[in-house]
Amino acid sequence: MPDGKNILVGITGGIAAYKICELIRMYKSSGANVKVVCTPNALNFVSILTLQTLSQNKVAFEQFEIGDFKPEHISYADEADVFVIAPATASTISKIANGIADNLLTSIAAAFNKPFVIAPAMNTNMWNNPFVQENLQKLAAQGYTIVPPESGFLACGTTGEGRLAALDKIFDTTVDILCGTKKFLSGKKIIVTAGGTVEDIDPVRFISNYSSGKTGCALADTAFRRGAETVLITTKNVQKPYKVVKVKSALEMQTALSEEFDDADYIFMSAAVADFRIKEFNPQKTKKTDSDTLTLELVKNPDILQYLCNKKTSSRPVIVGFCAETENLIENAKNKILKKGCDFIVANDVSRKDIGFSTDENEVYIINRNLDVKKVEKQSKLKIAEEIIKEVYEKSGNLCTHK
Repeated sequence: MPDGKNILVGITGGIAAYKICELIRMYKSSGANVKVVCTPNALNFVSILTLQTLSQNKVAFEQFEIGDFKPEHISYADEADVFVIAPATASTISKIANGIADNLLTSIAAAFNKPFVIAPAMNTNMWNNPFVQENLQKLAAQGYTIVPPESGFLACGTTGEGRLAALDKIFDTTVDILCGTKKFLSGKKIIVTAGGTVEDIDPVRFISNYSSGKTGCALADTAFRRGAETVLITTKNVQKPYKVVKVKSALEMQTALSEEFDDADYIFMSAAVADFRIKEFNPQKTKKTDSDTLTLELVKNPDILQYLCNKKTSSRPVIVGFCAETENLIENAKNKILKKGCDFIVANDVSRKDIGFSTDENEVYIINRNLDVKKVEKQSKLKIAEEIIKEVYEKSGNLCTHK
């Protein structure tokens, strides 16, 4: 992760500018220092106050200000380790490719001689314009990293190529440039489960939990960035550059895991799986009655973690369980790893309001089957995912596993 790195984010005047607020948050969560520079038109789509609040830095736009006897565009160029322009409009791309410096952003670009990432976003016809494509080719030939747009429904009402690339892709590209990400998981298959399962009561009601799936997605993103063949089995609607299997209930998740299990090297069971489901699903909406109470009969769901740990194969994957506790965290986690037979357990205290469910930060304990405990201090879930995968990868070879 880019701890302490300086990322300069350039925002130009396209409708996708609003998406960059989330990209800034992702960079900040990873430990980077972020500064933002905008073209004047960008501020028609996103406010200075929002960008300053998210980046925790002053936002630069049209004015030139002199600080420490150095022009502002030179100062920003010198400070940054990478310059990311997203969204990049056809106009800004063409200006940079031809050395035009008519605003603060393009002036910084003209002075910038370090890694440069450009993520275009525009109307399909503009994207396919031969002059725009020629300018992109010129930039790529000079070493600029282009994160191409995706196809889909565009703000102009048409469907086609031109939509800003997924933020995960822009983020991962930036991290790879800054950190030279080591692909130590190359050749490995990693399965990650994420989100809270949903157990239907009737067509409009269900039993579930507060799991957001953020930790699971962070684990899968990290595994993919580290070179693994990655499969994310999740209850959430997400788009990723790797295989995603969408499930709903505990039984569906068990089926999906069984289908991916045989050639897996690691399984991270971070999903919050419901312990019980409705015994008999009501195909019609359950009506209110005169009674003040309603009794639902529940039956146990299969213990998926136990099921996987008990599977008899010649080369069982390393299995990592997760437990969310409200009391006796370490004791309960140790009991669980002994009972289930998994290789690692990751435990966190969900009674705390500042970590856990639906937050962007967590604090966990990683316990292996020898009952060694490693505490990972409170930090972003992106960093937590890095720590978990690193610990499991480095320590699994020293454990008495089935591999």
